[in-house]
Amino acid sequence: MKVLIPIILVLALLGVVFFVFIRGKTSTKSPSGEIVWWGLWEDESTISPLIAEYEAKNPKVKVKYIEQSKQDYRERLTNALAKGTGPDIFTFHNSWVPMFKNYLDPIPATIMTPSEFSQVFYPVMARDLTGGTGILGIPLGYDALALFINTDIFASYGKVPPATWDDLRSLAIELTKKDDQGVIIQSGVALGRVENVDNWQEILALMMLQNGADLTNPTGRLAEDALTFFTLFSASDGVWDASLPASTAMFAGGKLAMYIAPSWRVFEITQLNPTLNFRTVPIPQLAKASPNQKDVAYATYWVQGVSNKGKNKVVAWEFLKFISSRDSLSKLYANASRQRRFGEAYPRTDMASLLSDHPILGSIISQAPNARSWYLQSRTFDGPTGINSLINKYFEDAVNAVNARNAAAKVLPTVAQGVSQVLKQYGIIR
Repeated sequence: MKVLIPIILVLALLGVVFFVFIRGKTSTKSPSGEIVWWGLWEDESTISPLIAEYEAKNPKVKVKYIEQSKQDYRERLTNALAKGTGPDIFTFHNSWVPMFKNYLDPIPATIMTPSEFSQVFYPVMARDLTGGTGILGIPLGYDALALFINTDIFASYGKVPPATWDDLRSLAIELTKKDDQGVIIQSGVALGRVENVDNWQEILALMMLQNGADLTNPTGRLAEDALTFFTLFSASDGVWDASLPASTAMFAGGKLAMYIAPSWRVFEITQLNPTLNFRTVPIPQLAKASPNQKDVAYATYWVQGVSNKGKNKVVAWEFLKFISSRDSLSKLYANASRQRRFGEAYPRTDMASLLSDHPILGSIISQAPNARSWYLQSRTFDGPTGINSLINKYFEDAVNAVNARNAAAKVLPTVAQGVSQVLKQYGIIR
């Protein structure tokens, strides 16, 4: 009996140790801490219900959302991060990775592996957001160029939307009307210039990519042909000129048959003219050399990143995992749609079917699997020294030079030299 007592005590002690060990291995520590999130496009009323839901599930977490002014946003964000006073989570454009790579924390494998990211989001996002140490952000929305159609004009002419650029060019000439003095009173399409063609940067980049040009070195026949084609609508076809209003205003006014822009321009159009009848269709393509040739679309979207200097990186990533889920994105879309015509298109491939029939977003989503993107982007608010602004200026000068009757082959070497300098400045090329 005396021998059994020590044995029983030892076994009991071992049981306690085992219980404590197992409990420690299986229990999960709930996230805790405060995170600050700098947003740019959504107001607090859209975001706050999701924050409240997350905080209710994680009572030790506090999320503070601060909507930022667009003015000087990139410089303000850069300075704050450099000083160590920046937010835990911040919004940045997909083309800004080179400017923020030193401040961005890669997605931890516990949140999402690169393989999982590639399965969940569109291919362009994995390409854009992959840095030296992993994937550097999570998008909550997606946007890209689409072809906007004034349905009343098309109906009155008995026309259908063009599928190729050649079809678009012919149709644009046919749908353009001029008065007795040769002044354009109805334009077929807004293309060819920089001063009054909104989103000309993305349009030109799209044309060059579709034609196989290398935007990092935009020289040679492929780049020349794309630049020349872009300017034809103004320089020779007479369907657009410098005297016309900005293309968004022209389209909203019902005097522009075709207009190329991302979906967010709809909110501006609707504000200017709530009764305008229009829809979008997929962006035109070049005539295909073979049936297997893929379409090329052009993406422009915003991303949520986590500061690698933040004190609560784990909590920040846990929150982004929550808010980028199917359920959360559906709620964000619904919240935004109560304030405007629609929310942001879903960035997740497993949500594509939810918007396939949408009159505006459906065409954008249909081409998302084949989208590409680059640094030639408009309205990113990256400031005078930002990568977009610097590169845009070189291409702007090239378009103006060709419209002034200079050959594309003559002006593009200067563009290539300038682009090379910018890309070297941001460590993209050596």
